[in-house]
Amino acid sequence: MAGLVICEPTVLYNILQQYTTYPCLSDPNYLLLLDARKTNEYNESHIITSKRAPRSPEDEFLVPYDSELECKLHVVVLDNNTRTLKDNGPAIACGRVMSAMGSKNPVKILRGGYEDFSALYPFLRTQTIIYMPRELDALKTYPIEILPGKLYLGSYDQGCDASIQKDLKLKAHVNVSNEEDTLFQDDSTGDVFTLPAMDDSDANLFSYLPYVCQFICKKLEENKTVLVFSKLGISRCVSVVLAYLMNFYKWPLHDAYKHVLECKQNIRPHRTFVQQLSKWEESLFGEAITNVQDPNY
Repeated sequence: MAGLVICEPTVLYNILQQYTTYPCLSDPNYLLLLDARKTNEYNESHIITSKRAPRSPEDEFLVPYDSELECKLHVVVLDNNTRTLKDNGPAIACGRVMSAMGSKNPVKILRGGYEDFSALYPFLRTQTIIYMPRELDALKTYPIEILPGKLYLGSYDQGCDASIQKDLKLKAHVNVSNEEDTLFQDDSTGDVFTLPAMDDSDANLFSYLPYVCQFICKKLEENKTVLVFSKLGISRCVSVVLAYLMNFYKWPLHDAYKHVLECKQNIRPHRTFVQQLSKWEESLFGEAITNVQDPNY
């Protein structure tokens, strides 16, 4: 039996936002999100793509028809406000059934349930119950949350989507793309940092790192939510976010990399940037701690 683990709201948010060519939610083996609340509560509003957890006539939880639990990468269960695994709410009861009936990974119980999640991410609430494959392919993905409510990582398209700026209350931006900047080109508030670097072996991020880290730190101190974005959101902006985490938290590269990889599953910083981050690590700690020759980087 896989067991149960608590899932923070930011973890579920990031699970919902993963994408490659298409949103990962369009993969039937990616996520089973079960809502264990009462039927009328679910019908009134629920988290996007969640399914109502079925019950027997005796009010016991059942495995959803055709759920293929053993194939799901993530199984997440929520109720109104379960907070710990010691609670006896419906999410725990439902999660135990999913675990016992074949979930290959630990079943995640959403901390704070629907109440906390919907308060943090109201734009992810819906009344839609059934999604066609084409609708799942077209779902909007939001930037990945690196520091809850503070620092996000995304693509150029996300960085220039006005509705995303509004939903996430983004106030400051680090543009690490070479795309023509249309959304912020008239910005006069000092809340945009443009870092002109190509994603190739000749690019130089290192000389900009002290300044971009200072910019991010200053904006966060001003309580401004920051988005760091590049063309695809997997290399240049990832490298900048890694540099900031190393600088602010005094994390070696391998710890910063582990954290970002837990948030976003498809990061691929260019080899040149990995080498420059190793140099950044040496400048911060007086020595290179992380073995960047490891094929995981």
